[in-house]
Amino acid sequence: MNNPIDTASQLSADNEKSPTKSRQGIQVIARAASVLRALENEPEGLSLSQIAKRVNLPRSTVQRIVNALAEEHLLIAASLTARVKLGPAILRLAANTSFDFVKFVRPHLELLSQRTGETVDLSIRRGEQMVFVDQIGGSHRLSAVSAVGASLPTYSSANGKAALSLLDDSEISELLGADLTKETANTLDDLSQLLPQINAIRGSHIAIDEEEHIEGICAVGAAFKDPLERIFAVSVPVPSIRFVHNKDSIIEAVKEFRTALLVALYG
Repeated sequence: MNNPIDTASQLSADNEKSPTKSRQGIQVIARAASVLRALENEPEGLSLSQIAKRVNLPRSTVQRIVNALAEEHLLIAASLTARVKLGPAILRLAANTSFDFVKFVRPHLELLSQRTGETVDLSIRRGEQMVFVDQIGGSHRLSAVSAVGASLPTYSSANGKAALSLLDDSEISELLGADLTKETANTLDDLSQLLPQINAIRGSHIAIDEEEHIEGICAVGAAFKDPLERIFAVSVPVPSIRFVHNKDSIIEAVKEFRTALLVALYG
């Protein structure tokens, strides 16, 4: 029997001798992954033509990829009309995967804190509240700090408003109701004022809290979904006196954080 280590070494050596072959192998894997991603959230499956359109590949190429994935039970027939959907092997792989999303995000939080010098929080949406699940302390003596496990209302916080932007207006109205508590003079306690701001956040991906939850504290936030479709948000709370001078640079840093994280998650 061949030694698997020797076999792996030989494959590596072959690839070094043939960089073209190595690139082709990587391309095949990338294309197969794109086909699998195209079938996410498609319980009724997709036809080969639909998949080809979504992944921007020729139908004949998609056919070969689908056949190979079907042989490994990663795809199965979804109907008698030649549709395919994700297969049982995907479920087995998922069941054996341990993915700690908070741990995955932490290095990105650390970089954001280093860049801004400020406290950086990670929170998850739980109903109408944002619950803090991780935090990186800032380097300034005067910093805004919230304990892990504490929660903030979605409608008056930067992380919360960012999270709301990932819902549609009807979901927000049902979640918050008509009566919102005014926490400071700047709190938007009327949905007719809040919803247009949420819509603007959908375009910029950036939410700002300017002393809307606590007087003397401002924040910048951005939200995203993890692979399980849970809504998380990052926020950078800053004492108002410092926020005035650093607002633009913090916004830019949070934008770059969100972009880098999504690339790391989904490519």
